[in-house]
Formats: sequence, C-alpha cells, structure tokens
Amino acid sequence: MKYLRKSRNLILIAAIVSIVIGFITLAQGSISLAPILLVLGYCILVPIALIKGE
Repeated sequence: MKYLRKSRNLILIAAIVSIVIGFITLAQGSISLAPILLVLGYCILVPIALIKGE
C-alpha cells in the first residue's frame, strides 16, 4: 500500500511540475512546447494519479 501511495505522489508531483513549466513556457510565447506540457499534466498525469489512488 505504501508503494502505491508513493508512486501516486510522484506522478502527481510530475503533473504539477509539467503544468507549471507549461504555463511558464506559455507566458514566454511558446506555441509548441506549452500545449504539450499542459496536456501531459492535465489530461494524462493527473488522471493516472487519481486512478492509481483507488
């Protein structure tokens, strides 16, 4: 059980980092990297972290 909690936390941290870097690159004017990072964070990593938590 501890392993699942630890992996869920790591995936959630990766999602937050991806989202923050995505917004930073978006503010700098990136039109290719920012959407990729934001989609990775919001649509892939956050749901995986929530599903693993069950």
